[in-house]
Amino acid sequence: MTFSSIKTAIIGYGFSATTFHIPFINTLPEFEFTAVSTRNREAVNRDWPNVQHYESAQDLLNHSDAELVIITAPNDVHFELAKQALENGKHVIIEKPFVTNIADGEALIALAAEKNRILSVYHNRRWDGDFLTIKKMIEEKRCGELKHFESHFDRFRPEVRQRWREQATNGGGLLFDLGSHLIDQALVLFGVPDAITAQCEIMREGSTNVDYFNIVLHYPNHLATLHGDLFSAGPNKRFTVKGTQGSYEKYGLDPQEACLIAGVLPNKPQWANETSEQYGHFYDADGVETITTESGCYQQYFQELALAINTNTAPPVTATDALWNIKLIALAMESSRQGKTLTIDKW
Repeated sequence: MTFSSIKTAIIGYGFSATTFHIPFINTLPEFEFTAVSTRNREAVNRDWPNVQHYESAQDLLNHSDAELVIITAPNDVHFELAKQALENGKHVIIEKPFVTNIADGEALIALAAEKNRILSVYHNRRWDGDFLTIKKMIEEKRCGELKHFESHFDRFRPEVRQRWREQATNGGGLLFDLGSHLIDQALVLFGVPDAITAQCEIMREGSTNVDYFNIVLHYPNHLATLHGDLFSAGPNKRFTVKGTQGSYEKYGLDPQEACLIAGVLPNKPQWANETSEQYGHFYDADGVETITTESGCYQQYFQELALAINTNTAPPVTATDALWNIKLIALAMESSRQGKTLTIDKW
């Protein structure tokens, strides 16, 4: 069955829009890039002269004929913009994190159901090559019975930057930014945990938001540790998976982001494969084995999203799944505040 290209608009024209969204909606035949809202008219006219420009998100939502709107604006306006988009009959992708509090997420889910529109959150790192590799290894029980899973997203940024991701009091900080990736991946692998123990700290001089987190998710037979800090200057560990038959270790970050920044177009299946030097290693009693990393594929999110819109089926990341991410962020903050492990009510 053949479907028409989905007219797609983007709110915001910063790093997220130009790196993680436009390259896909511009190269995939399922989409047509038709409109963008930003104050930077000059950049849009230079880069996309045939795309309709709007000065404000409200003008775009009220006047654009786009069927799908991608929201890449700051976290604290996700709710209002998504609400307006849904009320105007648009399908919606929200850049992660979904929202900044649970009640707003619940309201958007209800509104999307009422309007019969697709509401999805861009948790693209479900399609990182290294994550797909460990997902496959866990499903195949390569490490035996899983005992400990560890996931890091560390950087070396000891000085506070003057940008909204670090300055915003509502939805800013490392936990909402990079932590949401790690939480989503853990939920995909293991589901909702039984309990959570967390340390969420402000460590940098002049910082006003969480810039260090260490979260332990408690499952019946294993633990999952999620860690992020801004003081890691050396080679960064990404994943460690330990079990009764061996362990797997992976360093470095999936190369898709770097390729997109460099201008590589995601127009072929293996557009951002790792090199052999980047592969992870499996260790057991017999020694060590290099494990070829699966091909990363952010394009799969968009292809599955288009199918969901065209067939009125569930999107690749549901808003309900994304809401659990926000719930776990809230619980992590509360666990840190109380200094104790919190049991999770799986409501």
